[in-house]
Formats: sequence, C-alpha cells, structure tokens
Amino acid sequence: MPSSFLSHTFAAARRVRNSATFAVLVAATASVLGTTLVSTACAHASAMSGVRWTKEQREVLRSLSISSLEPLGADASNRFAEDERAAALGRELFFDTRLSANGKVACATCHVPSQDFQDGKPLADGVGTTSRRTMPIAGTAHSAWQFWDGRADSQWAQALGPLESAAEHGGSRTQYAHLMAGQYAREYEAVFGPLPDMDGLPRRAGPVADTSVHAAWKRIPAGRQDAISRVYANIGKAIAAYERRIEYGPSRFDRYVEAELAGRPHSESDAFTPEEEAGLRIFIGKGSCTNCHNGALLTDGHFHNTGVPVSALVAAVDSGRATGARQAVAGEFSCTSRYSDAKSGECEELEFAVTGGEELVRAYKPPSLRNVAERAPYMHAGQLATLEQVVVHYDAAPAAPSGRTELKPLKLSVAEQRELVAFLRTLSGPVVAPAGYLQPPSTQR
Repeated sequence: MPSSFLSHTFAAARRVRNSATFAVLVAATASVLGTTLVSTACAHASAMSGVRWTKEQREVLRSLSISSLEPLGADASNRFAEDERAAALGRELFFDTRLSANGKVACATCHVPSQDFQDGKPLADGVGTTSRRTMPIAGTAHSAWQFWDGRADSQWAQALGPLESAAEHGGSRTQYAHLMAGQYAREYEAVFGPLPDMDGLPRRAGPVADTSVHAAWKRIPAGRQDAISRVYANIGKAIAAYERRIEYGPSRFDRYVEAELAGRPHSESDAFTPEEEAGLRIFIGKGSCTNCHNGALLTDGHFHNTGVPVSALVAAVDSGRATGARQAVAGEFSCTSRYSDAKSGECEELEFAVTGGEELVRAYKPPSLRNVAERAPYMHAGQLATLEQVVVHYDAAPAAPSGRTELKPLKLSVAEQRELVAFLRTLSGPVVAPAGYLQPPSTQR
C-alpha cells in the first residue's frame, strides 16, 4: 500500500476524529487495509488525546474531577466530628431500628448503603410516607446546607429532623434518651460525658406533633428538658461523625480526565466512546449543566428553581428553599444554637443566609451527579422516572408551577440528548468509607 495513501488517511482522521465522520472513515479504511490498520488508527487518535480539549475546557474538566475535591474542613458546630469513638457510635445508631416509634425504621431504612444511601422510591417511607425523595449521603459533609430545601445547616442537625418526624422515625426525645441510657451508656459517656438522670422521665415525651407526647414533654421541668435535648443533639452529632466519613470514589469519568490531562493513551478502564465524549462536551458547553452541577461533587450546593412539575403523590404545597431558609435560621439545633459547639463568627453561612425573594420559591438543592445513573427516580419528589426524562425536561425548560424557572430551552437534538445521557452514566463509581462502615454492625444490642 503506497505510503502517501496512509499519510492522507491519517491526516483525514486527525481532522475529523471528534465527529461521526471518523467512524465512517475508519470503517471504510478497514475494508481496504484490514483490522490491523484500524487498531493503529485508534491508537494514534488515543495518543493525541491531550489536544482534544482547549486550555479552558481542560481546566473545567480538572475542576470536575474527584481528585480536585478539597479536604473536608472541620465542622465548627460539632467538636466530636473527628472523634472515631463518636463515628463508631454513630454507625451503631444509623442502623438501629429502635430509633423509631414502631421499632422498624432506622436511618439505613431509607438511606440504604448498597443503593448509594437512598432507597429508589419517589417518596421516602418511614413509619409513614414523606413528601420528598430520599437524598444520598456520600459527600454531604462538604455542603453547608442539608435536605432538598436546606432547612438544616449541618449533618447533625439534619440527622435529628427525621427522628422526630411523624412520617419518618416518629419517635421522641425521652424515648431516645432512654435508649442511650439502656443500650449505649458506655459508648455515649466515653464521648459526651455523663448521661442525665432518667428516673421518673416518661418513655415518650418531646416537642412533636403528637399531642399526648407533646403534653408529656411540657410537664417536664425546663432544666431536665434541656438535658434531654442535649442528649438528643449528641445523638445527631454521633450520626454526623459517621456520615462525614462516607465519600465518593473515582468513576470512569475521573479516570478519563486523569488520562486526558496527563496526555496518555486511554485504557479500557478510562476510555470514553465517541457518544460519551460528545455528551461531556454538551455537559460543559451547550447544555449549561455546570451552572448548577459544578465542582468535584458535581453540585454547587445552592438552590435552583428548574421548573420541576408538582408531584401527583404530594397534596401539600412545597415552596422549597423559600420555607427551608427560614427554618434553618430559626432551627433549634442550628450552628448558632446553644447545642452547637461553634464560637461567635463561625456560622457565617447561616448568619448571612438569604431568607426571602422570589428566587427561593420552589428552589431545591441539586444533589451530586455522582452515581446519578444508579438512583432513579429523579427530582425532589421523584417526578421524573429516568435520566432520559430528566434531559428532556431540561431541554424543554417548562415554566415553573410557582416562582420562576432558571432554565432556558437548550434545543438539543435527539442524538445530543442521547449523548448527554451516555455521559451521565460514566459518573458511576464506588462509595468509599472506613472498613465495615458500609455494613450494619454484626450484632444487635
């Protein structure tokens, strides 16, 4: 075969290697030269992968890689966050179904470790059915706000909300304090100090919706209420110490970026198909996905109205961040509360939180897109069943049921929508934690 033919073939391949024409060219060349030349052409294109992206695009890719995730900073509101004993206790509590009214619901009931710490349901089921989708836990310690509406400003404050929710765990503060005294006294006191005197305290009392349980709480003297509430806060701090050790590991996307930035040929474990690479280009370009899904965790941690439809499964009005911001500021267990370990000036996120404005109406926090393909359905109440439906929604940019959507029509072709979904599937990777932390304790007390 003349060398000039090979030269022209490779020159053409270089010009079009990022287009659909490349596949046609390779197929045509294969019919003439055989599979050996095809392999050579693919290896040649891979070797030149370092020039596929502009300098600006390469910086965006670097910023999205898990390797760019900053080390987890201290939680000023929880001085036990780094205590391994607190984390071990938190793991026990996370899987303990006795932290519920019916003895059947644990944190792990909805936050299932084998399912990316969520449950795959449109609405979470505890002792009742909630009005929101279960959010994943991995990496949430990096976020200033918890829940879809950000109504908690720490992991430990978030952990406490479901425990007293009538639809989730349905329990009460004295119930949990009695459990700590009866089953976890040694572990608790090793971390937090002596438990309060529990003599004479009712088994079920707390500031909850149940009128009889609430009435029992009001009969407890204020000083004893405070002591019980401090035990309750410490339960949240122990669970948070456990949860902050749960992170995302590298996905194929991260390995792809590492190879691209290093300018080395791709292997089977880090290669992208042409469709996946085209989807990545849409993600950081035409799709404007990085407006909200940026950084190493692929979320900005803020709140956005994206015109998500009202769930047919939820009767109550859901205003999103418009309600959540006010709840966070007024929270009994917020960073500025007496149960927080933060000093003055260490709660800036809360102190400077925006609590009003139309932009907060039906605005929700975007979860990390890491492992997104593994946790359908999507949106805050599971309104969209598949990734394909999610992409169609963002492409169409419908008007919001209330408030004002941030979306603009993307005008993606059917092929581009398919490419974007293909890229999103490359974001799947492991959830990582200390040894044994992804499994329940071997014995029940």
